[in-house]
Amino acid sequence: MSQKILAINAGSSSLKFKLYTMPDEKVLMSGQIDRIGTKTSEFSYVIAGKRSKIVAPMESFDTAIQNVIDTLLTSHVIQSKNEITGVGHRISHGGRYYSAPVLVDEDVKSKIDELAVLSPLHNPVNLLGIEAFEKLLPHAQEVAVFDTSFHHTIPAKAYMYALPYSYFEDHGIRRYGFHGPSHEYIAQRAPELFGKEKTHRMISCHLGNGGSLTALLDGKSVNSSMGFTPLAGIVMGTRSGDIDPEIIPFIEEEFHMTSQEVRNMLNKDSGLLGISGLSNDIRDLDKAAQAGNKRAQLALDVYVHQIQQYIGAYTTDLEGLDTLVFTAGIGEHSALIRQMVCDRLGYLGVKLDAAKNDANELSIEAADSRVKVAVIPTDEEIIIARDVMSVLGLN
Repeated sequence: MSQKILAINAGSSSLKFKLYTMPDEKVLMSGQIDRIGTKTSEFSYVIAGKRSKIVAPMESFDTAIQNVIDTLLTSHVIQSKNEITGVGHRISHGGRYYSAPVLVDEDVKSKIDELAVLSPLHNPVNLLGIEAFEKLLPHAQEVAVFDTSFHHTIPAKAYMYALPYSYFEDHGIRRYGFHGPSHEYIAQRAPELFGKEKTHRMISCHLGNGGSLTALLDGKSVNSSMGFTPLAGIVMGTRSGDIDPEIIPFIEEEFHMTSQEVRNMLNKDSGLLGISGLSNDIRDLDKAAQAGNKRAQLALDVYVHQIQQYIGAYTTDLEGLDTLVFTAGIGEHSALIRQMVCDRLGYLGVKLDAAKNDANELSIEAADSRVKVAVIPTDEEIIIARDVMSVLGLN
């Protein structure tokens, strides 16, 4: 029996969504609302191939979600709110509590809130999305899909930190990994495109404003660059990525900053923005670097260098590399970053075809490359929708 399932990805001031009929995975409507909480919120959506855009004040997630539901009804995508069986929510941090998606109840909401301190940019707004949908779609069942769940196959030697063991045992301090639905989609899609043999040892590079790399062995995560929180790993748009831990108490003492002030600085004022002093957008940095801005060029160089380091490390974890995948906003659209990353991977047998790379083709490796290099658009929402069907027993 066909079911209508909503997949939701809530950001700090944005809401991405897709409404599917399942299990045929047909997209009835997709869209995004940006700048929630302002007078110039933008609601862009697609129905039956037709694009529309609304600019109007949306002061809260409740208002934004009401706009989505109203548009579904007025566009006759649905005739009644009750047609929507389930809503799947991407949740950033599930900690040690959740190794799979779960039906939302009060205990689940309490744990999402508890873990907000570990993912301050995401868990709080993820919870707002759940609570808003509970009010506005009371007949639908809510499912939490955790970024961290996919990475529970990482072995202990890769997830353990060298801290007193009690911190792990009593408080769950370990590497968790994030961007689970994206890496899971790549793990499923790449073998469909290229076959299991060519995707036996694979590295997925999810490069957006947030970024992470995952080592995939036969579709299972065996290492991932983000850690206890989504702050770790490579340099990101505004996040620092990996740093010497002693920097934190030094900054607190030297600049008389509280732990919360340091947390905000590391999450919101660092990364590409922090190095360049200009922007967290690769396109802005590329333009500035070409005009001679040395800090913009430095930001790009640091970013690429860290990606290369993780690729080298994960090739060791995998004992070789068959396929390298670029995905997410930067990975899918920045030929410059892909070229810069691959330029120093010749020792692995990576060689790009410049024309294919510039055209964002599916396979961008040269004919004599020993490693396949692919550009695969991610689809976190379909993973969320599939998980909703599974949790609700509708498969």
